[in-house]
Amino acid sequence: MAETVDIHALAGAYALDAVDDLERAAFDRHLRECGTCAVEVAELRETASWLTHAVAEAPPPRLRESVLAEIGRTAQERPRRGASGAGRSRRARVLRWAAGAVAAAVLAAGVGVATWTVAQQDVRRENAWVDAVLAAPDARLVSSEMAGGRVTLIVSPSRNAAVAVLDGLDNPGAGKAYQLWMVDDSAHNAGVLAGGTGRQYISGLAPTFAVTVEPASGSSSPSDTKVGQITL
Repeated sequence: MAETVDIHALAGAYALDAVDDLERAAFDRHLRECGTCAVEVAELRETASWLTHAVAEAPPPRLRESVLAEIGRTAQERPRRGASGAGRSRRARVLRWAAGAVAAAVLAAGVGVATWTVAQQDVRRENAWVDAVLAAPDARLVSSEMAGGRVTLIVSPSRNAAVAVLDGLDNPGAGKAYQLWMVDDSAHNAGVLAGGTGRQYISGLAPTFAVTVEPASGSSSPSDTKVGQITL
């Protein structure tokens, strides 16, 4: 008898483009309904992209030993039973994978320990906000195809927040980026993403979510280069 594969378990292979055509088609359909996997894929791709960035800071003495010692002291979470436990375990695996990948980049590329520590604190803080939205009892998922890819929003009115996941949008062009907006009577900046794949925590909801192409540093107001919008 053929073994049944948990569709959620394909997230890592899908993020690295290591699935066959049938698995890719199945997981594409799954992503339209599963906000947790959409965030997981975006995080994995974002981390893999981060590992390609060049850095120029010299590593401080004993950085390698301190990072390896911290890894040795960190307990690994055991898988939990039940559907909700499985989701939390998947989330824990993603965060451990991302932390390990960042640590490997630190050792290989020589990022300064102070810079790495601040970056890790920012990642943990944003991951906590994302987790809160995903776990909210009123969280709902809306999505739309844009610029050759898909934009998915996990929205929680009770937390007045959302998580935007961009997957496979076209390259915005040299010196350009995708900027996210929450729009009511005016447009409010909700974050800038350099490429067509990634995720962004958004604090503060509005009736309409929009995406535009802007200069890489972002704009104070939307340009006419509108990619698409989603009514919330």
